[in-house]
Amino acid sequence: MTEPSTQQPRRSPLPPTDTHSGGRSTVPLDSTAQLLARITAQLGTQLSLVSRNGTRRPMHRTRPSDTLRPSDTPRPSDTPRPSPAEAAPPTLLVVAHGSRDPQALRTVLALLDRVRDLRPGLDVRLGHIELNQPLLPDTLDGLRGSDAVLVPLLLGRGHHVKHDLPAAAAAAPSVRTRIAAPLGPHPLLVEALYGRLVEAGWDPADEGGRRAAVVLAAAGSRDPDSAQDTRRTARMLAERLGGVPVVPAYASAATPSVPAALRALAARGRHRTFVASYFTAPGRFASAAAGAAPRTAALPLGAHPAMARLLLHRYDQALSATAPSEMVSLLASA
Repeated sequence: MTEPSTQQPRRSPLPPTDTHSGGRSTVPLDSTAQLLARITAQLGTQLSLVSRNGTRRPMHRTRPSDTLRPSDTPRPSDTPRPSPAEAAPPTLLVVAHGSRDPQALRTVLALLDRVRDLRPGLDVRLGHIELNQPLLPDTLDGLRGSDAVLVPLLLGRGHHVKHDLPAAAAAAPSVRTRIAAPLGPHPLLVEALYGRLVEAGWDPADEGGRRAAVVLAAAGSRDPDSAQDTRRTARMLAERLGGVPVVPAYASAATPSVPAALRALAARGRHRTFVASYFTAPGRFASAAAGAAPRTAALPLGAHPAMARLLLHRYDQALSATAPSEMVSLLASA
């Protein structure tokens, strides 16, 4: 038999006593600091599992830094929304009359390209009242759920502006529409007319001359507001030409006709006469007016740079008129 070992197990030395405690053994000072640190850490962990309303949060296998506080959780109302300035602007829908002349559509498309160059990013579309594709109802149908400003490529107030455009907008309730004022009268139209006259051979030396005159050839309308708008443009063009007489004349529905106006000017000794084409694009009426001119007639306004600027001006003007009464005022006084 083996004898039991008499060797006593080794004990770790006792910690030093605190002489101020009457010789009783106490926890060393450095161990006290460590114990307090552990207690603080445990309390912090437990408290992090309790929400502000006293309920216990579910534990996640995440690091403390990965845990969101309730105040950090985004609410639906805190979700960033695009400001009005960041939202896409309404579509600029140019409304042309339409023509069987193939040059008309090409001219209008070139004008729309100029508009896009002036304002990149703006959605610019085309719709016709008749005779050409796309027709206005079809273009509106492709804009369901969108905002659009209908800008008439028409030079004055008349049946199309007062009746056809509002009717087309009312027939497309899924599109939020505004209708801009017609293009004329406006100084930018006068600049385009003047530019076309110069291209046709108008000499600034003729301004103020006793033999020079201009016939402003327009389509014509039975609406008295349309005739008033054309007369106002004629007065503005006469001022731009330094006082040269400018006589409005019409291809249909109103008097005088272009040939009659030319004869009346010749009777007054105005033999150096030019025909200014007050048409937005080539067509039957523009060709008839040019055929009556004693010399080369000016081209229609077409894709002149001033026309592109004017379309954007009418678009911006319609956007700034937020109240329906303001829109009525624009249509009445444009």
